[in-house]
Amino acid sequence: MLKFFCKYYLLFIIVFSSCVSKKEIVYFQNDEIDQSKVSNSYRTIIKPDDLLQITITSQDIEAVRPFNLSAVTYSTSSNSAIGVAQQQTYLVDTNGEIEFPVLGKLKIGGLSRNEVIDFLKNKLSPDYIKEPNINIRIANYKISVMGDVQRPGSYSIPNERITILDALALAGDINISGQRNNILIIREENNKKVEYRVDLRSKDVLTSPVYYLQQNDVVYVEQNYARIQSASSNSSTSLFISITGLIITIVSLLTR
Repeated sequence: MLKFFCKYYLLFIIVFSSCVSKKEIVYFQNDEIDQSKVSNSYRTIIKPDDLLQITITSQDIEAVRPFNLSAVTYSTSSNSAIGVAQQQTYLVDTNGEIEFPVLGKLKIGGLSRNEVIDFLKNKLSPDYIKEPNINIRIANYKISVMGDVQRPGSYSIPNERITILDALALAGDINISGQRNNILIIREENNKKVEYRVDLRSKDVLTSPVYYLQQNDVVYVEQNYARIQSASSNSSTSLFISITGLIITIVSLLTR
């Protein structure tokens, strides 16, 4: 009887420890989508440490030339340019400012892309350029995905538009042991780190203010309780199973 009990007790421990509830892993299982709150609009906000490519065009090619500087490498021996000229980039400093040709320091931190375009147009037209066209791109736009996912890391986003679902897909999705109901997003707002929490089991994530990520956002997926306990007591569990196996062996020998 003791032998029978020990075998099934060990089997119970193994099966129970591997059980995962469907409710813990299925996405979008709760709530209805509130269509009135769903929006496809997205605003890119310029922040410190952004590396901007600003291209200005106009019918007057000579007028825009001073504002489209090329970045090249010069040889010290021949004093000539080496390689292919590339568009100059502008680093947004901690004060939200860039050093722009002719115009000098410009404070653009905290503005949206469209607001920066309008701001530059007002600065350039009509004194420097008539009817300028301006394109702005963030050259170092990236997001980071950490925690219990298949491929944690930082990912460059060339089109500057990514949702939290896209980010998790890039990282290979959440592991079976990751918490889907408590995803942490860390974002910088007004020079402060702000935390958001979302539940991927609810359709409310589609209307969350962090559904569309911003540059340098960090997405962190926590491990579930069972995984944490497993990691902290892995050696103890192995020892327990070994002892249980030894007891079964001894009981088997004594009951022969």
